[in-house]
Amino acid sequence: MSDQNPVFIPGPTNIPDRLRNAMQVQTRDHRAPDFVETFAPVLRDCKRVFGTETGQVIMFPSTGTGGWEATISNTLSPGDKVLIARYGMFSHRWIDLCQRHGLDVQIIECPWGNGAPADQFEAILREDNEQQIKAVLTTHNETATGVRSDIGAIRKAMDASNHPALLFVDCVSSLASMPFEMDTWGVDIAVSGSQKGFMLSTGLAILGVSQKAQAAMETAQLPRTFFDFRDMMAANSSGGFPYTPPLQLIYGLKESLKMLFEEGLDNVYARHHRLAEGVRKAVDAWGMKLCASSPELYSDTVSAIYVPEGFDSNELTEHAFNTYGVSFGIGLGEMNGKAFRIGHLGSLTDVMVLSGLATIEMAMADLNYPIELGSGVRAAQEHFRSTARYLKD
Repeated sequence: MSDQNPVFIPGPTNIPDRLRNAMQVQTRDHRAPDFVETFAPVLRDCKRVFGTETGQVIMFPSTGTGGWEATISNTLSPGDKVLIARYGMFSHRWIDLCQRHGLDVQIIECPWGNGAPADQFEAILREDNEQQIKAVLTTHNETATGVRSDIGAIRKAMDASNHPALLFVDCVSSLASMPFEMDTWGVDIAVSGSQKGFMLSTGLAILGVSQKAQAAMETAQLPRTFFDFRDMMAANSSGGFPYTPPLQLIYGLKESLKMLFEEGLDNVYARHHRLAEGVRKAVDAWGMKLCASSPELYSDTVSAIYVPEGFDSNELTEHAFNTYGVSFGIGLGEMNGKAFRIGHLGSLTDVMVLSGLATIEMAMADLNYPIELGSGVRAAQEHFRSTARYLKD
């Protein structure tokens, strides 16, 4: 019966029945006119979620990692220099991907729990008099540490340095859950996926691509075939795909966008913030600390929580799953064994969040954590009760 329980990992997220039903379609002809009528509006409507009017949405049958690869292979050449800060597992993986593609990666090492260092980006870009740095890469929401970086501040730093580098942003665990302003922030490529804020199965890399990034394709020399923007854009212009598309996911994305717009994007963001605040109230009541080093960095989609000294976070998440049939996020990289994660994004309500908090409390009590059973749930309840007006507006 554990498949009736929601998951509290930071993605893939819970899939609403409405979207499961939308993806349960019989095989259809992706060359037929009715697919064109479906696909073109999906590309158009995704632009609203990215916050772009001038950019173009491109999607591939893949994951966020494929989106990263498509980003660099369509805009850069072997030996190009890129600037990136490492402050979590996913910024680390993007570094690894760039290095494997033969790029010259300049890395700013940051404590895990901090965000992207706009001031250091600016200082390095100012010193790059020959403008050798071709792109700045950053992660909007670091899923491993529950840290949200200020992308607007990074754009201001780049503008202040008067540097022409492209700005690439991983927004896999933030898009469709927290505000994202691609045009306002001057993002050149934003990389997301289907399995988090869009509440679908894994399998679509969804990218927002600026006009500046599209122009960079003309000189980019890294090899690409499956991930070639030009092939995809040419096929998309007539409503098609250059190869067989993941039809079920595209039909699911069509319905997901309807759900997001019916709720209203601002309401979606407010719901995520409200749920995240409830989790943070619970963490305080347990006497524990978030990995995020300061409140302005707190993520509204995932909270990474340090366990007390002498306890193993992996044992906690395994116990919660084996005993109560509920999944929580494990600690990744430097957080392994030290922290667990509560994902609070996608298809979630306050009632569902309370069930997750009650479950992890039971698991902690079973393992003799120094907490009072019910304290976190009670703190979250008080927050949700005091903010319940939001649900009626």
